[in-house]
Amino acid sequence: MPVINYGINICKKNPHMTGETNLHKLLATMQPQLQEGEYVFCTLPHRQPIDFSIVIAFFREAEGNTIVIPRGHADKLGLAYSYVASWITLTIHSSLDAVGLTAAFSAALGNAGISCNVWAAFYHDHIFVAEKDAAKAIQILNDLSAKHREN
Repeated sequence: MPVINYGINICKKNPHMTGETNLHKLLATMQPQLQEGEYVFCTLPHRQPIDFSIVIAFFREAEGNTIVIPRGHADKLGLAYSYVASWITLTIHSSLDAVGLTAAFSAALGNAGISCNVWAAFYHDHIFVAEKDAAKAIQILNDLSAKHREN
């Protein structure tokens, strides 16, 4: 797999970019944002090339590479998928060291019968929910956030 060098050292520790760790503040200010489009999870053999400009998320597993891409790209490439998702970004810059954020929002969604697939990235948490549940999930997350703003 080729390595892309953007001319910056992204792995150097930067104390000014650690993100929020206070759970109450994270929940109160998470500001969920629904991304436009439909997204699918596909798996590819380790050696199969992929145009990373279309990849939203990538994870290497022993069985193969999992990618999340827009549904239209998967259809054009003839890639198989069984789950069509909506993508929600929590716009608060959460620290990778934060404790309890995923548990709190996944419990709230789970209590409403909504499955969520979470990808923690450096700046934000990203939640993939079944497309049919997107509006309900946004409402639940906004309600959870409002509850913490009131306290």
